[in-house]
Amino acid sequence: MHLDRIDKKLINLLQQNSKQTTKQLSLQLDLSITAVYERIKKLEKENVLEKYVAIVNKGKIGKSFLVFCHVRLIQHTKENITTFEKEILKLEEVSECFHVSGDYDYILKIFVKDIEEYRQFMVSKLTAIKYIGSTHSTFAIESVKNTTAIFTK
Repeated sequence: MHLDRIDKKLINLLQQNSKQTTKQLSLQLDLSITAVYERIKKLEKENVLEKYVAIVNKGKIGKSFLVFCHVRLIQHTKENITTFEKEILKLEEVSECFHVSGDYDYILKIFVKDIEEYRQFMVSKLTAIKYIGSTHSTFAIESVKNTTAIFTK
């Protein structure tokens, strides 16, 4: 799908605040409300806009301890990969999981309350998954940049 300049600006505006009304967006884009509505529907239909979510303040819900956990499988076979990925999807503490190249096979982004909760997660959940050979954890000290927006130009 080709995105024109207005589509890109609309995407950027929605990423800044998806609760804006079509009227508010139309004023910023200098388009009619109907034109904005139709563009949004087109972007949704084409899965350019996949979903709308609320971004939660992790500190307010007791999940501000961020861990990046690198995981190496014992062997990189289809069965091991399938089993690991299926099990990771069940773990609510894991907000993101990436299959990567390099020294490790996966990088997990994990949010928990504190180091004690992370230890419990590691002992009772993560290392219980079959085919994990080793893990390496890195704890975030401070978030320098954290955005969900992918800006288009």
